[in-house]
Amino acid sequence: MTQPPPPPPQQPPQGGGFGPPPEQPPEDQPPQTPPPAAGPNLGKAPEPGYGYPQAPSTPQTPPQTPAPSAPQNLPQPPQGYGYPQGAPAPQPPQAPPGYGYPGQQPGPYGQPQQAPYGQPQPPYGQPGYGQQPGYGYPQQTMPHQPQAGQPGGKKLNTQLLIIVAAVVAIALIITGGVWYASSGKDEGRENDTAGQTGGTGGTDDDNGGTTSGKEKAPSDPSAKVLFQVPAPEVKNDSTVVVSGSWLTDKAYVKSGIAQIVGYDRDKGSALWKLPLAGPVCQASRHVTDDNLTAVLYQPAMPTKADPSHGCSQIALIDLDAGKRLWTKTVKSGDQLVNFDNITLSGKTIAVGSTSGGAAFDVSGKQLWSPKPTDSCYDAGYGGGDKLVAVRKCGPYDQRQLHIQTIDPKSGKVISEYKMTEGIEYASIVSTNPLVVAADVGDSAGDGSGISDFFSIDSKTGKLRTRISAPGEQFAARCEGITRVEACNLLAVGNDRLYLPTEEHDGTGKYSQTNEIVAFDLATGKQTGQRADAGDGYTISPLRMDGGNLIAYKRPPYDKGGQVVSIAGNSFKETTLLQNPATDSVRDVETSMSPEYSEFLYADGHLYMSKVYASKRSTVRDKEYLAVGFGTG
Repeated sequence: MTQPPPPPPQQPPQGGGFGPPPEQPPEDQPPQTPPPAAGPNLGKAPEPGYGYPQAPSTPQTPPQTPAPSAPQNLPQPPQGYGYPQGAPAPQPPQAPPGYGYPGQQPGPYGQPQQAPYGQPQPPYGQPGYGQQPGYGYPQQTMPHQPQAGQPGGKKLNTQLLIIVAAVVAIALIITGGVWYASSGKDEGRENDTAGQTGGTGGTDDDNGGTTSGKEKAPSDPSAKVLFQVPAPEVKNDSTVVVSGSWLTDKAYVKSGIAQIVGYDRDKGSALWKLPLAGPVCQASRHVTDDNLTAVLYQPAMPTKADPSHGCSQIALIDLDAGKRLWTKTVKSGDQLVNFDNITLSGKTIAVGSTSGGAAFDVSGKQLWSPKPTDSCYDAGYGGGDKLVAVRKCGPYDQRQLHIQTIDPKSGKVISEYKMTEGIEYASIVSTNPLVVAADVGDSAGDGSGISDFFSIDSKTGKLRTRISAPGEQFAARCEGITRVEACNLLAVGNDRLYLPTEEHDGTGKYSQTNEIVAFDLATGKQTGQRADAGDGYTISPLRMDGGNLIAYKRPPYDKGGQVVSIAGNSFKETTLLQNPATDSVRDVETSMSPEYSEFLYADGHLYMSKVYASKRSTVRDKEYLAVGFGTG
């Protein structure tokens, strides 16, 4: 077997992960079962099956490629970070080459075949060893991850997965969880799973786009680096959560360490800074029409003596003015409730937890709160066009999930779908049309959180169809344990579900590639549409743009990344943005990836940002919290 090339000098970011732990009261965790050890095939339509994808690989680097340096002479925004305390959190693995299969002719996906790679890959979010714990969240150690370019693909054994997943899940439950797939306003957010109107896909124009899309191809898609935000300083070998990014007409907004900062969209200069009493725990991916959003944060900075204060503070943020409009808390008896997730639908901010759910109007009026005597509780909510609750009922050993579409003003249940008993966790992929992802039969083994998708009629609560999405074939991810909206690498629109396939061998030496395919949400069958990444590229859905799909292409070792628009009907690709191919720029671009970072695209601008800040490994490292690219 031909050996793969040496690893590129810059590895993908590290962060938190997915994957349910074993069942333990009261955390309510299901056991893991071994995943299938097969890879995708281009031979026939998918068959029923379970499993989870592993992280796509980083760009392959040929032998003797010189180490790229960080970009030089690029404008730097003011540094405004200074909190030394951090929060140790699980970090995502370096992405090794994915499951491979020889280059084949295009066709439908479905039949597994043997994967040629063989080095074990730690599951996403696996705690490990080799790093000193800090303070800010419950102490835990971090794993050594495989280097990009090494053989990889097979998954860890079940016993190890159960042990490491349990540690991660307990840490997430204690700290309130870490949400990493944040987003901006509906037309410019990553993994737009609430802007899905179930439309027709528009009318194809001469460029392969559709008339329903807002994003238009520029005369020259060549982009340049607009700015870079330096990574905040973190001491004590800690890792602190910095999730949350949004895009408005005026600013690119990003969470830092216990603060939120608005940056000029083109220059990166700070327009405003909003300090918070403690670190952000969770951030809503949705924004109101007047650019309001909501976050959960800790009431104080972590210390060694008190490493976590809980995620009890609910705040409404004005992204244009850079102001906190109000902060609310909820009590159950005499105790503050620590929430796990936060979302926004219309004018309603909803938060969920194991203690139940609560909601506020944007005016600050409380709409509902947890009921201690209730035998069921709202574990979390999906927002956007509609508000959907994941409600848990029954004792932990006989749990049943109720997927409820509710009135965001009153909390009244409009419709309800009861999932089969034994399904412990579910994620809201989209609220309109309503799509839910779940691990059925505890069959997922690699931490992606998905074995099946459920297409539900939100008016009647009836199941439209169920889509099997074996993990060895498809690369989407959902957390689902505490963060019910934490899904990425997928999109919903045109009454279709868009999924990327797992990576496989390309036609070039050392190259990997993949595709995006579409499923009909009425029938559950593939539509036959597919968008090829191109040799050496890997493609990931970001969001819908009317009837079009916006996707990002992670580049090979010698090219820059791309943002493309994929026409809803013809699936023709139109390049919207092409990043530079220089070593220095590509080094920064590939330090972030759609799996473990936040990506926002709108109006010829692409913003990438990290969701964790940690102490740099050496004084020579140049690391960035965020980077902006733009055309024109």
